[in-house]
Amino acid sequence: MRRSFFSDPICNRLPVPRHRHRRLGGFQLHPVSNNLGLAGTATAKGQYTDRPTVIYTPLTGVDFLQKLMTPIPPSAVLFVLQAGYDAETLMPVMLDSINGINNQAKRGMRGAADPRFNRVAQLVRDLQLDGALQVRIERPKDGNETDLVTFASTENPQAETKRQALRSILGLNPRLQRFRVYDGGYSGRADELDMMTRSMLEVMLELAHGVRVPESDVTEGRVAPGLAEGQPSGTAGTPVVSVLSSNSAPSDASIAVQYNGHWFWIADTDFRSKSTFGSVNDDVLDF
Repeated sequence: MRRSFFSDPICNRLPVPRHRHRRLGGFQLHPVSNNLGLAGTATAKGQYTDRPTVIYTPLTGVDFLQKLMTPIPPSAVLFVLQAGYDAETLMPVMLDSINGINNQAKRGMRGAADPRFNRVAQLVRDLQLDGALQVRIERPKDGNETDLVTFASTENPQAETKRQALRSILGLNPRLQRFRVYDGGYSGRADELDMMTRSMLEVMLELAHGVRVPESDVTEGRVAPGLAEGQPSGTAGTPVVSVLSSNSAPSDASIAVQYNGHWFWIADTDFRSKSTFGSVNDDVLDF
């Protein structure tokens, strides 16, 4: 599959040095004579240019498996949410499911999202804003660390209603305040949260489906069918990150790149896409 916009994600965060030019001034060797009676004149000039060059080694083997294909740990998801990042933005990107409630998956075999997943993300976001959802990491002396989600006490009746609604959707015990978080499929237990997280590679593949590829590339078999130029967003669902394309350079781009004769960019007026792309670039890809 052609990676129109997210090609070479490994190196897109490497610093690029500024242009630096150094010039060696001309110099002359004055006429001289040696013992053989030979004489001559030599003149030399030189120029040295230090241009920005980025060299990177693609991840392979064990490093590739560990950094790109290992699922993001649930603790990382929780820390990002605890830091205040929008759950409605990051949960659809980082999770495949939570307590058996499936998120939409566009890579490979496409699957429709359980409508309850978006509701869970919305409730988590509301509880974030109300300060009624907290994350704790317990590290006992003898044993493995434990990730906990705690529903903080609140006198806000609306927050309490949302908290009970979240418990009900996730199948959690309404009388418990703390729930352990595990990585994996749903166990059916009412005292724990089970998260199926995505790897960085899966995250990038999901975001790639938001690239509006040129229709000619689809017709020629260069890329798999996805969003095409002129196709309404609602046809394939609203992408988490919407990347536009055209033959000419955009005038309203927040970020843009030229690839294979086409321009791909995120519109400066698309706050959702800019926010999601920035969050993924700064947080998800660092894990």
